Amino acid sequence: MNKAQLVEQMATGAGISKAAAERALNAFMDAVMDAVSSGDKVTLVGFGTFYVTKRKARTGRNPQTGKKMKIPAKKVVKFRPGSRLSEAVK
Repeated sequence: MNKAQLVEQMATGAGISKAAAERALNAFMDAVMDAVSSGDKVTLVGFGTFYVTKRKARTGRNPQTGKKMKIPAKKVVKFRPGSRLSEAVK
């Protein structure tokens, strides 16, 4: 499912226009990005949690040359599914 399909399904499910559904989806994505980028967790009970974790620096290998290279530490966004989402997938 891509963004356009999600917007269409949201509009149908909520009984609103596609434009309103797209504005709502964009506002949701902006709010999640703002919260996660500032280090907060975003928890949607039953659906899941978006959070930031730190990945340690490590040594990797260049696939073209086979030479070892250092991969720097960085922050990454992770998602942990909630109970309702996990049950829906089973």
